[in-house]
Amino acid sequence: MKAFTKETSTVVAVPGVNCDTDQIIPGRFLKADRAQGYGQFLFHDIRRDEAGELDPAFPLNREGAERSTILLVEDNFGCGSSREGAVYALVDHGIRAVIGPSFGDIFFNNALKNGLVPVRLSAEQCDGLADYLARFPDAEVTVDLENAQLVLPGNLRRHPIVIDAFARECILQGLDEIEMTFTYMEKIKAFETERMASHAWLAR
Repeated sequence: MKAFTKETSTVVAVPGVNCDTDQIIPGRFLKADRAQGYGQFLFHDIRRDEAGELDPAFPLNREGAERSTILLVEDNFGCGSSREGAVYALVDHGIRAVIGPSFGDIFFNNALKNGLVPVRLSAEQCDGLADYLARFPDAEVTVDLENAQLVLPGNLRRHPIVIDAFARECILQGLDEIEMTFTYMEKIKAFETERMASHAWLAR
């Protein structure tokens, strides 16, 4: 996992309420070798026209969109099946954070486990941000995980980022749950040594 402290970027607004994991990455690509990157499959079908060509009207296909590392999405993003590949596709594409009113529960947890920061913002505030970005497409947003705040452009204010404290610490350090556990190895060994000494029957 790549450590995340603060990310400042232009934002790509991807439309669609209930954008499920099959739209994020179609199931037929889940057998692909992850080493080759899942980013090439991100929104594969919905960003193409009937001829299979990239649709220039789709937000991620527009000029400059490839430089953006933050997405603005609509309600219930990442719903549907519990495929972790949806998060892989976003991360491999270079997306570091996703802002939206709500997320599928499993998607939200998968995102945290892979260093993708999901930021909940009210629907009204998301609409306001979308309107601002439509007028000022080069405006930047900052996801400041270290200080747990979302910094919006213009006069749209700052908003708290609320995620599980342990998950936040893992992402800040760039460690998954197992790697984070290893950082406590000395304390774990000391506990086991003391426990064995006070419970001799455990060694029998």
